[in-house]
Amino acid sequence: MEAIIHGIILAFGLILPLGVQNVFVFSQGATQPRLLSALPATITAAVCDTFLILLAVFGLSIIVLQFEWMRLCLIIIGILFLLYMGYSIWRSEPTTSTSSKALSMNKQILFALSVSLLNPHAILDIVGVIGTSALKYVGTEQVLFTVTCITVSWIWFFGLTLAGTVMRKLDGTGNFMIIFNKCSALFIWGTAIYLFIGLR
Repeated sequence: MEAIIHGIILAFGLILPLGVQNVFVFSQGATQPRLLSALPATITAAVCDTFLILLAVFGLSIIVLQFEWMRLCLIIIGILFLLYMGYSIWRSEPTTSTSSKALSMNKQILFALSVSLLNPHAILDIVGVIGTSALKYVGTEQVLFTVTCITVSWIWFFGLTLAGTVMRKLDGTGNFMIIFNKCSALFIWGTAIYLFIGLR
């Protein structure tokens, strides 16, 4: 039970703060015409988190992050993707508009991959916190801890998507989502700028 409770608290503590990944998943739930249409982004984000958690528990990512050139490449690619994603979200319109075009499945997957795997801060959080915490457990306890963290991640992303869908239904005019999209784009660009400053 200790490993399960620890995993729940730790996973929620890492995933609750507002981040690019959360903003993107929520925005897809709010801008796609149907809940099912937003699932590519949801599932991709959850799968990526699962991959990173497993990588952290097994310690492989610690080895990768020891190489400075890999870290720099990760950040640079991440900045470019964030700039492009912010541009796409800024130009997107709510689905109540006849002229709107929700992101395609391929774009959803691409953007979800970029905000999940090209975010150095998210990777360091998962490796540094979950990976280190997993060292406390061995055998069955470590498996329970890992599965709990992964389960919380999946529940959270599906919950975000559902919340976005509910928000879209409540916002009949689409005005709220226009504002949300602009704010999301600014937040994403701000994250890209923050990463760029970190390169200096």
